[in-house]
Amino acid sequence: MATLSKEILPPPLDATGVQPPLFDGTTRLYTSYACPFAQRVWITRNYKGLQEEIKLVPLNLQNRPAWYKDVYPPNKVPSLEHNGKIIGESLDLIKYVDSNFEGPSLFPDDPEKKKFGEELFSYTDTFVRTVFSSFKGDPAKETGPVFDYLENALHKFDDGPFFLGQFSLVDIAYITFVERFQIFLSEVFKIDITAGRPKLAVWIEELNKIDAYTQTKTDPKELVEFYKIRFLVST
Repeated sequence: MATLSKEILPPPLDATGVQPPLFDGTTRLYTSYACPFAQRVWITRNYKGLQEEIKLVPLNLQNRPAWYKDVYPPNKVPSLEHNGKIIGESLDLIKYVDSNFEGPSLFPDDPEKKKFGEELFSYTDTFVRTVFSSFKGDPAKETGPVFDYLENALHKFDDGPFFLGQFSLVDIAYITFVERFQIFLSEVFKIDITAGRPKLAVWIEELNKIDAYTQTKTDPKELVEFYKIRFLVST
């Protein structure tokens, strides 16, 4: 993948933000720079070189515009405005963008890899839910098995450092959450998720060489403060 020029990002729209024209022929990704679900689609867009074809419409989720609920009734991100319709759900969207736009393919044709890729997509909910819930329990004990699952999955194919050998949508599906979990577990609980997991360590290292991903990374300090308030402050 060629080195990307640094994109000048539009500022997030809050409750006072003006709605872009709907269905005017422009393809828009409604997103949040801090949201790991939306980040999946942002990375996919970047990797396929679609910065001009898919315009970012970032929202301030803490003070989101009222008009967005009319655009996408679930009122969450990401959503994609394309060909006169609005579609959502991040895993569906990364597959949609990969299939419906030009750029390098991000899912293999090999039947065995496709099957394993779908298994890994199916595991994302378990992975994310387990780690988030552990923040209120015993993270060292509760997160071990799900990170071991990733480590073992990375042993499946030996033609590259990624889940399906070569970089794919599966890596995109996981890295946005692994990025946040690695930061928070290390900073707050002193847990190194790569300890004893060499494949996971290399996977993270290799992903950090991909501009399409690194340009979307969240601010670590802001993340830690946000997660502390969300998960650790007693109500």
